[in-house]
Amino acid sequence: MTQQSRLRRMGWIAVLALCTVLYLGLHLKVHAVRSEVVSAERKIVALENQKTLLATEFETRASQQQLASWNRVEFGYSAPTAKQFVENERQLAQFGTPRAAGAPEPIRVASLATGEDAPAYPKFLSPLTGKPIDDRLLEPEPRRVALVASHEGGALRIPLAAAIGDVGE
Repeated sequence: MTQQSRLRRMGWIAVLALCTVLYLGLHLKVHAVRSEVVSAERKIVALENQKTLLATEFETRASQQQLASWNRVEFGYSAPTAKQFVENERQLAQFGTPRAAGAPEPIRVASLATGEDAPAYPKFLSPLTGKPIDDRLLEPEPRRVALVASHEGGALRIPLAAAIGDVGE
């Protein structure tokens, strides 16, 4: 190899190294700018969320003021005072009135009495007809599972439920 060939080769290597260093610098710069763009986008989204929250709060407060003005003009409601709260059931019962004539009986909680002194409970009534329901309809029927096979389309088909039986029981 001649001296001129070596210098040319060293020159190309130096140019290649310089281009690699410049490319690396450009790549790092692009990555830094991209990180700044992502950070700016996240700030924009956070500010948009905050703006939405503030707009919602503004609308809520405006409607509260509207309701307060309607209350002053139309309804005249006021906040409850301490005198309006009751301490126990007896004070609450003082506000009650006797039942009016023809009012339905109050609903009472049922209890099951066992033994000889247990009352006979009335039969269930049909909501459609109002007649008593037969006791046989209230007792659950035992399930009967039959294995039925069909021969459709050239293949023997057995329903899976029939083959397994009652899995849930």
